[in-house]
Amino acid sequence: MARHEEQTNQTTDAAAKEAARVAEDESNSSATEKEAAGEQSLEQQLEALRAEKDEQFRGWQRTQADFVNYRRRVEQDKADFIKAAEAGLIHDLLPVLDDLERAIGSLPVEMRDLTWVQGVLLIERKLAALLEQRGLKPIEALGKPFDPNEHEAVLRDGEPGETNLVTGELQRGYRLNDRVLRPTLVKVGPVQNSK
Repeated sequence: MARHEEQTNQTTDAAAKEAARVAEDESNSSATEKEAAGEQSLEQQLEALRAEKDEQFRGWQRTQADFVNYRRRVEQDKADFIKAAEAGLIHDLLPVLDDLERAIGSLPVEMRDLTWVQGVLLIERKLAALLEQRGLKPIEALGKPFDPNEHEAVLRDGEPGETNLVTGELQRGYRLNDRVLRPTLVKVGPVQNSK
């Protein structure tokens, strides 16, 4: 009986060892499956994080481009405002320039050598130079074909349908940076045929 008991114990021990081995194999297999699942889950998380990073990077790039465009618009608006303010100021100074030119033109020749007259001439030249630096240029009109974009006809010789030239300049016109600031007031007449 002792032998039978010993065989039974051995069989039980063998069965217990087999069960432990199977359980261990299952545990190892389960751990391997969990590791594989964990690795797959980590890869999915990594891919999700990469996708999120790419989307945030694209959003950042769009925001940066929007900011650059905004800054460019603000700078352009500022430059346009400054140009408009300068144009307004220069337009307001044109009558002063006209008055100086008329005053200088009406001076008798014998007075031109007086020092105060030379001072007024210098002031007129400085004002004209300053305005020219800002982009102001006179419109050449005398002897040119009448152009309603640059000239304003206030006097007319001849018939209305004739080809007209500018025959007299009553008030000088100016361009500021290639835009007409003030048209030239002119007298127009027919083209003179020279025979």
